[in-house]
Amino acid sequence: MINRFVKLPKNKSFFLFGPRQTGKSTLLRTLFSAETTLHFDLLKSEEYFRLSPQPELFREEVIHRSQKITHVLVDEIQRIPELLNEVHFLLENKNAPHFILTGSSARKLKRSNANLLAGRALSFSLFPLSFEELGPSFSLHKTFERGSLPAIYLEKDSNLAQEQLRAYVDTYLKEEIEREAQVRNIGQFVRFITLAGHENGNVLNFSNLSRETGTSYQTVKAYFQILEDTLLGKLLQPFAKSQRKRLSKHPKFYFFDLGVVRALQKKLQVPITPKTPDYGDSFEHFLLLEIFKKADYSRSDFEFSFYRTEHGAEVDLIIEKPSGEMIALEVKATDNVRSSDLSGLLSFSDICPKAKLICACLAPHRRKLGKIEILPWQEAFAEIFSLP
Repeated sequence: MINRFVKLPKNKSFFLFGPRQTGKSTLLRTLFSAETTLHFDLLKSEEYFRLSPQPELFREEVIHRSQKITHVLVDEIQRIPELLNEVHFLLENKNAPHFILTGSSARKLKRSNANLLAGRALSFSLFPLSFEELGPSFSLHKTFERGSLPAIYLEKDSNLAQEQLRAYVDTYLKEEIEREAQVRNIGQFVRFITLAGHENGNVLNFSNLSRETGTSYQTVKAYFQILEDTLLGKLLQPFAKSQRKRLSKHPKFYFFDLGVVRALQKKLQVPITPKTPDYGDSFEHFLLLEIFKKADYSRSDFEFSFYRTEHGAEVDLIIEKPSGEMIALEVKATDNVRSSDLSGLLSFSDICPKAKLICACLAPHRRKLGKIEILPWQEAFAEIFSLP
């Protein structure tokens, strides 16, 4: 059993959001006994069609539940947002159970002006497995090849793991997201998401993507927002001292899982070889995702961005902490970092001289070049979360 790092309360109602197959149901089954939990699974057609026309049935069944039931679990709550009004009503009763409300995204709830319970329920997210959660069974190369969605990472048959990734992209990304987000032109969206896979980690050129997908500039931006709203990726804005200036430049986008990107790029059968561009891209993608997961699970409230100048100097990740501390992180998939690899960090130091400069790499031991700490990636990760 893998110990997941998200900290879910036992004595408070909460939402748990995350893409399909991140392990929400498995996690909740381990934390909340079936004997004390009343379960409504809205992915089941019979449950959906039973409750959709009559949400009040849900209220009546919860009120008349067995006395031993302490929690009510509703899977995929966004399929019937009206149930949240019933949950709100039930929570007004001092004898109400605690509600566990899962979903693949909050987008449909927000768009339909659903009742988000006004602070009566906390909100958490679940992501694919982190290297810390996997512990001794973690393999960097395996993560590069198939990502870290639990069932796919743990699958012993590599061919079956590849088929699962293909199915995930074909059925979930291209069909269920279309249904969740009410995308009108599914053909355009399929073209968009395939191109988005190839643009993973790059600075986005919305105009080019608009031409290639045959849709408008604003539609392309809206599609990326859908992916972020459904937790299928993260838009990383460029660093600027002014928030207004930061939002006026083009962002990068990172999908939530390396295996999903490989499937979108149709590279599942292409070996990932060290010292190649694909290997370097995968290493950067991996480490940034690990930082994003850890920051969310630990409620760190970090602000993330990337740095790039018009002359091409670039830093992969800028981390701004609530304490005011700033970290500039460059990721290099090599065990021999050279001075020429660090020009982006030095450029950033010119405008933010107090920032801590870190290069995370594959070297076995740490060293220092001037003011730049060159660290094994595991140590860089630990240092980011140990600093004030």
